[in-house]
Amino acid sequence: MSDLPEHLSIWGELADVDHELRHVEVGGVRTRVLRAGAGPDLVLLHGTGGHLEAYARDIAGLAADFRVTAYDMVGHGWSELPDHPYTIDVLSDHLLGLLDALGIERAHLSGESLGGWVAAWTAAHHPARVARLVLNTPGNIANKAEVMRRLRESTLAAVRDPSDATVRRRVEFLFHHKEMVTDELVNLRRAVYSRPGFLRAIDNTLVLQDPEVRRAYAWDPGWVGRITATTLLLWTDHDPTGGLDEARLLLGWLPDARLHVIEDAGHWPQWEKPGEFLRAHRDFLLLEKDPT
Repeated sequence: MSDLPEHLSIWGELADVDHELRHVEVGGVRTRVLRAGAGPDLVLLHGTGGHLEAYARDIAGLAADFRVTAYDMVGHGWSELPDHPYTIDVLSDHLLGLLDALGIERAHLSGESLGGWVAAWTAAHHPARVARLVLNTPGNIANKAEVMRRLRESTLAAVRDPSDATVRRRVEFLFHHKEMVTDELVNLRRAVYSRPGFLRAIDNTLVLQDPEVRRAYAWDPGWVGRITATTLLLWTDHDPTGGLDEARLLLGWLPDARLHVIEDAGHWPQWEKPGEFLRAHRDFLLLEKDPT
């Protein structure tokens, strides 16, 4: 029907695709996982303070060609919230533990924002586990103090006061077209941010926005240059966390990378431009031969 909106709801996006939502024990951490499709393994990683619904508009399309796994990282979404800092090595170890728990020897990784950072770190330090790599608006490659401050303050404000107004502002930060932010998406975030213990969990996540802590994991050609996986940089023209100058930095550091820019989108192209997001993944992951 022509009068139906393009996006009905998260459930509407998944209504016609067979999928499984369950919790998996990963190193003692109860971890929420959604899986769909068949084919080469593709794991999707969300950003800071996020959850697997960040990919709701993409899972059905990706499941046509891949066995898709989306999950809530440790300390995020409806996964468990152990009380210790969620530094990049901790988040990477949790990802590797999930691969082991699901019997995945090697997978494509596609990570957005913090998820891109975790995916890149994993590819650099555990190359045998990563087939191809998509870094989707990975954010603040230049480690700018102002970007760190803004992300920390906006996220803390929303978790301390998970009202509609403050959480909506946090979600709108991710979008170029802010009118696309739905009540459903805001209320999901409000539910996550209202979980018992989540304020402590977000403190444990935001240690990465402390320059002293960040220094050990900061984007740097020393470790980025060790990534052997062929890499797609998926950027946008309205990303509030980093411009195309930062994409060019990564292109210079990565041994085998190419850039695709999605126009008219912000930090979440997977939601604002799902068609182009899907095409970019298919073209990169399926149509080009993997040299290994």
